[in-house]
Parts: sequence; C-alpha cells; structure tokens
Amino acid sequence: MHEKVRKKIWGYSSNESLSNKDLIKEKYVGIRPAPGYTACPDHSEKLKIFDLLSAEKNIGVSLTESMAMYPNSSVSGYYFSHPKSKYFSVGKVKEDQIIDYAKRKEMTINEVEKWLQSNI
Repeated sequence: MHEKVRKKIWGYSSNESLSNKDLIKEKYVGIRPAPGYTACPDHSEKLKIFDLLSAEKNIGVSLTESMAMYPNSSVSGYYFSHPKSKYFSVGKVKEDQIIDYAKRKEMTINEVEKWLQSNI
C-alpha cells in the first residue's frame, strides 16, 4: 500500500524502482508509523483512526479489547511523504509525562500506563 501511495495515489515517487534490499533499508521517501509501534506506542490512538474512517462500517475491520485489529491481517498507520521524514522511537516516559498525557487524553493514569507499558 505504501508503494501504491508513493507511486500512484500521491505520486511523489512515480519513477521509483527499489530493490527488496533498498526497501528493507528504507530507501523510499516518506514514513508510515503506526499506533502500537516505536514511534507511536499508544495502541489506543487506533480508536481515532477507526472513528474518523468508520472502519468497521466501511471495510469490516474492528478492534479487539486489546486494540488488535480483526481480521488479523489488517494494518493501520499514518503516511508522511515529506522527503526529510525519518522513523524514530519514543524513549522511556517519565511520571510527569504520564500525568500530562493522561490529562490531554482524558484517561486515567492507569489507562495511560497500560497503553504505554513498554515505554515506562
């Protein structure tokens, strides 16, 4: 899908011709981070995507209680096409950040800690 976006839908890399090795080395333009992975560790952000797209109604993809997508072969993420976009990882989150994030997300501290467990 990322290749289709790069070459056809947005067309910013229409002449791209990358080998599998180049793809693994992320030589393409743009990034596609996804909720639950290193750049966006909070799986609950999928709720926003699913709500905005009416995903269950429109394509039949749903979220489990643990925010896994069903059917299992489904994926979601954000597409950024800027040529200077680079993948990154969110490091360890400290208590003051958890408190602030909980306020902004209107979640309890326990809920935030559940979704950011790997970054605490």
